[in-house]
Amino acid sequence: MIQLNKIEIKKDIYWVGGIDWQIRNFHGYSTNRGTTYNAYLIIDKKITLVDTVKHYLFDEMLSRIKEIIDPSKIDYIVSNHVEMDHSGSIIKILEYCPNATVITSTRGEKGLKRHYKKDLKFKVVKSGDTLNIGKRILNFVEIPMIHWPDSMVTYIPSDKLLLPNDAFGQHIASSERFDKDFDWGILKEEAAKYYANIVMPYGSQVEKALDVIGKLDIDMIAPSHGIIWQSLIPNILKEYKKWANNQTEKKALIIYDSMWGSTEKIAYLLQEGIEETDIPVTLRNIKNTHISDIITDVLTSKMILIGSPTLNNTMLPSVGGFLTYLKGLRPKDRIGFVFGSYGWGGQAVGEIEKILKDLSWDMPIESINLNYIPDKDELMNVKNVGKKLVKYLKEN
Repeated sequence: MIQLNKIEIKKDIYWVGGIDWQIRNFHGYSTNRGTTYNAYLIIDKKITLVDTVKHYLFDEMLSRIKEIIDPSKIDYIVSNHVEMDHSGSIIKILEYCPNATVITSTRGEKGLKRHYKKDLKFKVVKSGDTLNIGKRILNFVEIPMIHWPDSMVTYIPSDKLLLPNDAFGQHIASSERFDKDFDWGILKEEAAKYYANIVMPYGSQVEKALDVIGKLDIDMIAPSHGIIWQSLIPNILKEYKKWANNQTEKKALIIYDSMWGSTEKIAYLLQEGIEETDIPVTLRNIKNTHISDIITDVLTSKMILIGSPTLNNTMLPSVGGFLTYLKGLRPKDRIGFVFGSYGWGGQAVGEIEKILKDLSWDMPIESINLNYIPDKDELMNVKNVGKKLVKYLKEN
């Protein structure tokens, strides 16, 4: 077995996770920087492993553990979240420590049983419960729907350490473990992408969790993906508060696909109209930009313009797929606008309008839906509509 260096993040607390250098698609969202699956080993009177790794990185986790202790000495395995990128090696590690107790929430127990069909030795905990492991007492707080019903965090007061599983995570593969070794811009970008594509629907739950976390004495946040927060904790907490509150910036995002170029002409004229003001605007062609990157733009953009031509009496499949994804993530408090083109029928614009209205977006200006190839006057009007949208954005 390969020998891997142990990484001590606090006195007698070690990172023993796995680095996934190759992954570029994480259940539908692009992970261009790879990711890590972070697990943590606590050496105390009762040796405790907090979370595990995706099944194919088990050997890497095991090697790191063996650098520190004989894995048969593990007494507890804390499962903060049953999703298989974190629980996927529980059954395998239990082969080395068959007497270990799995600590999880009520829903975590149900989820682990459904996933692995094994009769494990469970200890179920709820918010406010503690576990004495020797010099340390572990505190548990349930954070349902951040981002599954079973989710919880583990807090170690004596070490001022929060182990929040997916919360505050980022998909970054790196041999560096701490935020001090990374540019804040990269960390913010990846944390925003993670929040936008995984956590965004649960803003109210995030707000409640932040209220609880804000009362804890913390100097390290060690999530289950990416980099460990230490020097930049105030930064990431500030961003999470903004995202949870649906705080956006006064900027525009144009999202579209085109078939014969007419819808693209409209998109570019809208962009020109907006650019002639002092409002930032971003243009995203769905053909060329992964939807998870577009959703990251949605997270911070107040005004969203979406365009599609009509094909077979409906919108283009690429736009339909994006809107299905958008509906699930439920971004709130946006200004919406729809545009498109058609040869006959023209149903795409109306269908997109319905989706945005179902999201309760503000739709202040009548949509644009142009037949075949737009003429000069129509294109001039499109540009003026861009300016009208900016005026409304500034006033609201």
